[in-house]
Amino acid sequence: MTPITEVEGRRLALSNLEKVLYPATGFTKGEVLHYYATIADVLLPHLRDRPVSFLRYPDGPDGQVFFTKNVPPGTPEWVTTAEVPRSEGPARMVLVQDLPSLMWAANLVAEFHTHQWVAGAPGAADRLVFDLDPGTPATIVECCEVALWLRERLAQDGIEAYAKTSGSKGLHLLAAVRGSSSDQVSEYAKALAVEAEKTMPRLVLHRMTRSLRPGKVFVDWSQNAARKTTASPYTLRARPEPWVSAPVTWAEVEECRTPTQLAFTAPDLAPRIQDYGDLLAPLLSQDRAGTLPQN
Repeated sequence: MTPITEVEGRRLALSNLEKVLYPATGFTKGEVLHYYATIADVLLPHLRDRPVSFLRYPDGPDGQVFFTKNVPPGTPEWVTTAEVPRSEGPARMVLVQDLPSLMWAANLVAEFHTHQWVAGAPGAADRLVFDLDPGTPATIVECCEVALWLRERLAQDGIEAYAKTSGSKGLHLLAAVRGSSSDQVSEYAKALAVEAEKTMPRLVLHRMTRSLRPGKVFVDWSQNAARKTTASPYTLRARPEPWVSAPVTWAEVEECRTPTQLAFTAPDLAPRIQDYGDLLAPLLSQDRAGTLPQN
């Protein structure tokens, strides 16, 4: 029988808790749920009011992996949803607003991916994101070099950047912005990616041209488009081990010399949060949001 758990007054059926989802380490579904319960206080503010796309991997990363963008069948009536625009017509997506909703969503076994805008203001960007993706033999070490350049360049425009690991091979840069549309942020981000390539032509690409990728860092600016989503802070990833998209300090970025220095798994996060708190908390303050330069 599936155990029933009560979370803040909501009854949840949490299934297959002993199932191993990450065979390389033996990390189980029960441990996945425990991880999300443990870091909920820092994760939830980054999900709240943002329509969530779920990249599901119910049988682990070696099984079927698929996106669920619409509200999944069987979603409890108390889970908040929102209508969002799409090119093919409006759709309804989940908002993970509280701990019961988070635990219900975690039980689906999914990565959490969010837009750079909140429900009620689709296309009005409040985030800028760069996804730095290394082409072998480049690694996150090279991503850090590019990230430091982008951080300084953004600062010249009065925009404060923060970093997190992608939870895979690369690095994400995030900044809070205001007063611009997703199209305007995309245009600005592309211009900076082009500038980075001109400044560091042996290291940076701004186009996803596969033949040019080896040994370089692709600065993906396109995830600022209103329709795109990016892996949220603190989400577990569907990778061989329970890697997490983990916020990192700029000192850690500056000091990175090997990929293992910035590879964090679920058990690493609770001690990091105890030491650092939420390194991305400034993204949640509109007082810290920057404005794009006027052309």
